[in-house]
Order: sequence, then C-alpha cells, then structure tokens
Amino acid sequence: MTNKPQFTPEVMKLANVAKALSHPVRIYILQKLSKMNSCCYSGDLVDELPVGRSTLSQHLKELKYAGLIQGEINPPYIKYCINRKNWNETKELFTAFLNENASGEMSCETTDYLMHK
Repeated sequence: MTNKPQFTPEVMKLANVAKALSHPVRIYILQKLSKMNSCCYSGDLVDELPVGRSTLSQHLKELKYAGLIQGEINPPYIKYCINRKNWNETKELFTAFLNENASGEMSCETTDYLMHK
C-alpha cells in the first residue's frame, strides 16, 4: 500500500477556486464585481457578455459554489457581489501558494534529477 498525500483544506480551497477561475467569462465577472462598491444584477451582466442567460447562470453558480460571490434574490431579480471575506482569504491563499518557492532555489535540472531518482 502506498502512502498517498492527504490534501489540506487550503489545497482543496485553492483547487476549487482555480476551477472557478478557469473561464474568461468568470474572470470578467469577478473583475467587474471586485471594482464595484455595490451589487450587480445578473440581467445587467447578460447585456454585457456574449453568453445567454442560462450560460451566465451556470457561470455565476460556479463562482458562488467557490465562495467568491454571493447573491441576493429579490424576485424577479438576482443581485450578485463579491464575497469580500472569501475574496480576501482567497487572495491570501494564492499569494502564499505562488510565493512558496519564490526564492527560485530549485531549477528544472534539480527537479528532473529528483523525479528520476
């Protein structure tokens, strides 16, 4: 039996957020919402983006599932805004992740050697 790594909650959150960030429409939505001091109606986003309502709804669902946005339903309208708490936590997690080996101490040659050892 091999010892497989156990993923930390931080790694799982990063993977979940990375998946949510994997589409240009979602990046656009996050850029727009992060610059706003208020919420945005999903209908306004439909007018801006080259996707239909149902597709936009799926993108918003992915972002909400990842915890990056939150919605407020006031029929027939749905408003979305950045979930500031999760947004800031995600920025901290990604910063830490991207800076883990920022010193550049390990080169490709070192990595190749370790992998083939």
